[in-house]
Amino acid sequence: MAADFNFSQFFVFGDSLSDTGNTFTATKGTIPVPTSSLGQPAYFQGRFSNGPIWVDYFGQQIGKTPTPALPLQLNPSLGSQGGVNFALGGAQSGISATFPGFQGDIPGVVGQVGLFSSQPNVPVDSNAIYSIFGGSNDYIAGNTNVSQVVTNLASSIDLLAQKNAKNFLVFNLPDLGDTPFARVRGATGVLNGLAQEHNKELASALDNLRTARPDLNIYSVDINTLFKTVRANPSSFGFENVVDACVTGNFLSVTNVCSNPNDFVFFDDVHPSERAHSLIASAALASIKSGNKSVPEPSVVVGVLTLASLGAVRVLKRKNKKLVLLK
Repeated sequence: MAADFNFSQFFVFGDSLSDTGNTFTATKGTIPVPTSSLGQPAYFQGRFSNGPIWVDYFGQQIGKTPTPALPLQLNPSLGSQGGVNFALGGAQSGISATFPGFQGDIPGVVGQVGLFSSQPNVPVDSNAIYSIFGGSNDYIAGNTNVSQVVTNLASSIDLLAQKNAKNFLVFNLPDLGDTPFARVRGATGVLNGLAQEHNKELASALDNLRTARPDLNIYSVDINTLFKTVRANPSSFGFENVVDACVTGNFLSVTNVCSNPNDFVFFDDVHPSERAHSLIASAALASIKSGNKSVPEPSVVVGVLTLASLGAVRVLKRKNKKLVLLK
């Protein structure tokens, strides 16, 4: 499959859904917590999940492994081959935001793009692919200004495009109100409404960018329909629980981890399990493979997930740590 995705590098901008170790490094191995209070393995190698995340699976399939950004402060050439991952847990869509465990502000998506653009030894490569996945933390933190959040994401794409980037992978948002976090707090209606308006305005903003810059390849990944489809028929995708979290606690402190995390859509109260991340990667790959440059029709997403349920739901982690989406 990798031969069909001939990208030179893979650059990642976003929040904890895309973070492959930046937050863990910044907090000296404390966030997300690697073990529970009972000594059980909890979060996997700095990911906000129980195993590899969509970035890992997608990167494997295109043959590129982006280096977490924080070491680049010491050696900017680290990401010159596979790309760089700038995503940070807690990141919002703007320039910066606060996050538990950090003394100062952390860069948001716009801020991450700014850091990337200022790296002299990591050029903006027109043959690379750039992922933009953010907005959830804005709304979870209480921001209701959807237009500003969408503007931040669109501005990030525009800034990268001005620097010669051409290929973009852009994710909309799932129904945030259906997370265990929202249900416990009685915020289902509010957060689902914000997610729906976000996705509507994001689709419009991306269409405007496509019109203004027809030379860009902006691939939309419809995460919203993906999760709705999984919730409607969980057993088809290997899930037993689409409501609760496997973890008791959160990324700051875990008191217990269930014995079957990949039977859950949610590993903790907001973050997907490894199996759910595998489906996100499959949807992202399929969006590029099929040439979708706008949010696909639900029937397209259902077709993608049907294939995923046959092939990519179960994940092998070989002894050499190579990740494989089962055929």
